[in-house]
Amino acid sequence: MASGDIVVGLDIGTSKIATIIGNTWQSDPEKIEIVGVGTAPSEGLRKGVVVDIEKTTASIRESVKVAEMMAGVQVGSVYAGIAGGHILGQTSHGVVAVSGEGHQIIQTDVDRAINTAKATATPVDREVLHVISQDFVVDDQDGIKHPVGMSGIRLEAYVHIITGAVASVQNLLKSINNAGLSVEDIVLEPIASADSILTSDERAVGVTLADMGGGTTDIVIYKDDALRHTKVIAVGGDHVTNDIAQLLKMTPYDAEILKHRRGCALVELIEAHEKIQPPTVGGFQRPRLIPRQHLAEIIQCRMEETIDLIHNEIASYGTSTPAGLVLTGGTSLVSGLLELVQDRLPYPVRIGYPRPLKGLSDRVNSPIYATGVGLVMYGSVVRQSTESGRQFMKPGDNLFGQITQRMKEWFSEYF
Repeated sequence: MASGDIVVGLDIGTSKIATIIGNTWQSDPEKIEIVGVGTAPSEGLRKGVVVDIEKTTASIRESVKVAEMMAGVQVGSVYAGIAGGHILGQTSHGVVAVSGEGHQIIQTDVDRAINTAKATATPVDREVLHVISQDFVVDDQDGIKHPVGMSGIRLEAYVHIITGAVASVQNLLKSINNAGLSVEDIVLEPIASADSILTSDERAVGVTLADMGGGTTDIVIYKDDALRHTKVIAVGGDHVTNDIAQLLKMTPYDAEILKHRRGCALVELIEAHEKIQPPTVGGFQRPRLIPRQHLAEIIQCRMEETIDLIHNEIASYGTSTPAGLVLTGGTSLVSGLLELVQDRLPYPVRIGYPRPLKGLSDRVNSPIYATGVGLVMYGSVVRQSTESGRQFMKPGDNLFGQITQRMKEWFSEYF
């Protein structure tokens, strides 16, 4: 298997770290075969942010090792997912005069317009992760996706810029580099999840994806085939687990198991006579039976809060998304959640699974792996683009030097 055909997605989450190895078959992104899958408990992160580099590095090594053994290859570089409350998204606007002969727009004009939008003031403590084109305006004609070849005097570009805190990005990169891996690119996790789940029709008419992880719920809104809005909500599945642990007097480990085995997010789905026996702490308490509905009440209360936060974010965006809401991530698998959301929200809702691929597709056919599969798909496309070969950071590199260089390149293109 040629090393150039291998694309690796590294999903570094609060609850788990997943490594997905894909073979693109002669670098064809349309023919991805999953050849290796590895997971490990995530140690060293809180709410999507690295708080212990040593523990995070050890978890990454464990996940990658499992995937390498399954695939029979050695991983040297990855496309890494990033999330956390430090992530911010904003839409920026740039305007240039058309310079082409006869006022015909050429690619250079498009690049200059995008670079002008990029030049929006970015604080020194922020790192630009993505600059994603939305629409172009030629003179007074808006809603244009591909302006090259059109005639006009004035070209405007609207882009969505996603940034992260430099310190948080640096700690994530250090953890990956310390595991002996180079980083080909950093990708916002819900964007990767969207790549593996959403259809072209959903992106066109308007859709919201909520990636419900352990520490955060990450939201992206697409409309007219473009990313329009991003938001990270600091509520996730771990909050549900902690509620169960505190109210039912058990360890978070036991609460997590109980949540997935006997939990339900909608009380009315549970029969009144059903009982459960929660584990005790240290074995010093006598075994007890409690109504299963009591556990469901705890879960439903927190889930309703999360659903309302998602709905408020969609409402604040100000534009309808007819394709509704797609839920993914590990927390989306809690029993009864889909029914609860459908009862509570006035638009279509579904659970998002990664699209079928070749190879070990059955091993990743779960919302848990949506981000990892999306990272592989994202990487395979980037490998074929004109930006192919860019390496974000490798062991020994200086992050701040790389940020400075990237900003210099942007400004030199325009100024």
